[in-house]
Amino acid sequence: MASVTESIAALSFPTTSRFRTSFSRPAMMISQPAVSSYSRRRGLPEFKGLKIQSYSLISFASTNSRYPRVSKHSGRVVCEAQETAIDIPAVTDETWQSLVLNADGPVLVEFWAPWCGPCRMIDPVIGELAQQYAGKLKCFKLNTDDSPSIASQYGIRSIPTLMIFLNGEKKDAVIGAVPKTTLSASIERFL
Repeated sequence: MASVTESIAALSFPTTSRFRTSFSRPAMMISQPAVSSYSRRRGLPEFKGLKIQSYSLISFASTNSRYPRVSKHSGRVVCEAQETAIDIPAVTDETWQSLVLNADGPVLVEFWAPWCGPCRMIDPVIGELAQQYAGKLKCFKLNTDDSPSIASQYGIRSIPTLMIFLNGEKKDAVIGAVPKTTLSASIERFL
């Protein structure tokens, strides 16, 4: 290595060039980069490379009780589904009359849209209610993007909106993502 350095140093480089630089040695021979000298002048720490830190070996199961099966130690996420959500049947413009207005007994209709965050939050609650009131209450969901005429007919301006129909008439409406207890209280009045 010393012979390569000596041979590079032995080359004669002109001290002036057409760019009027005053370097008398090649750029390879500069011992410290310009950033380092700038950092020293400004009182900033000198860059010495990147440090890679690994995740700690602590499992997050004890510290985060909300997600008990998540562990960052192994680099993968392990989870178990406790119950599968009930898929609520959809109602459209074509099926509205037969499924909702001509239904025997109370019908809960959720007016929703796929882009609506609160609608996705309340969807599992509607599934639980459909299971809880199976045989007593029919549950449907209507996509307001696909069926805007029904949504405007019933004055839907905010989603999620849940409406309870009895004998083809609108009896109650709940607007927004509300707790399950609020929805249960509304449903119980019409059973």
